[in-house]
Amino acid sequence: MEEISKLVEKGKSFLEESKFDDALDFFEQALLLNQNNPDLWNHKGVALRSLGRYEEAMYCFNKSLEIEPRDKYAS
Repeated sequence: MEEISKLVEKGKSFLEESKFDDALDFFEQALLLNQNNPDLWNHKGVALRSLGRYEEAMYCFNKSLEIEPRDKYAS
C-alpha cells in the first residue's frame, strides 16, 4: 500500500533526525492501516526503544516475531 510506504519513509527520516516521538506517530499511523505487517511493528519498536520505552518496545518486537517467526530484522 503506497500510503503505508509514505508513512514509513517519513517515520524513518524522523528516526534519522533523532525525532523519535514524530517517528513513532508515523509508524503508529501505518499500523492503523495494517496491523499484520511485522516490519511496521519492528519500526514502532525501534522508535519506542529510542525513547527509552523498553517494555513497550519489547512488546512490538515480540508482535513482529509472532506475525513472522523467522523475521531476521526483528530487533
